[in-house]
Amino acid sequence: MSTARTLLVAALDEARGQAVHSGDLSLALAGAELVDLLDSGAVTLREDRIVPGTGAGPADILLARAFATLRGAEPYEPVGDWLWRRGEGLTEAYVAALVAEGSLTRRRRRGRPFAGGVPVVAEGSPDARRAAERLASGDPVLATLVRELGPRNEPVPDPAEALGDPESLVLAAVGDALLELEGERQRRAVERAAFDNVWRGSD
Repeated sequence: MSTARTLLVAALDEARGQAVHSGDLSLALAGAELVDLLDSGAVTLREDRIVPGTGAGPADILLARAFATLRGAEPYEPVGDWLWRRGEGLTEAYVAALVAEGSLTRRRRRGRPFAGGVPVVAEGSPDARRAAERLASGDPVLATLVRELGPRNEPVPDPAEALGDPESLVLAAVGDALLELEGERQRRAVERAAFDNVWRGSD
């Protein structure tokens, strides 16, 4: 099971009904994909740019789609730029795939950020068990990405010493992108509040 699939199941299982920002999850899923592509040899990093490698293309259909989006010639794309491009709508793509496979189900709840109902882990899903086992093992990539998505009820081992340089660069880029996205949310919230105040003041 790919890191991105594991991350989606783990993140939704950890949420236990709490809202998960699909934009945050999309960026983290893209980062998980890139780590798997690096580990398989399908890509390498040249400084911060993604270069197609000599390894075989991925068998996982969603990872294969990620691989297909890579630039095959110079100028190669920086990690941060690719995360934003690949991450667009990625949560729903993964949710749709895992719902079709039976690992997730959808429950309709008011005020939730996912179209068609909030995705939840299917009861008894083998993928949920595998995700829990991988998270409990202290997998550094998965632990970092889950930590980036929000507070956990249980302590997560510090993964820093277990990561290689390319993986660390990817995870740092994910963290930077998530901070940028949160900053944009806060900016928009301030603008909306100021706009509302103007209208209230004109009444």
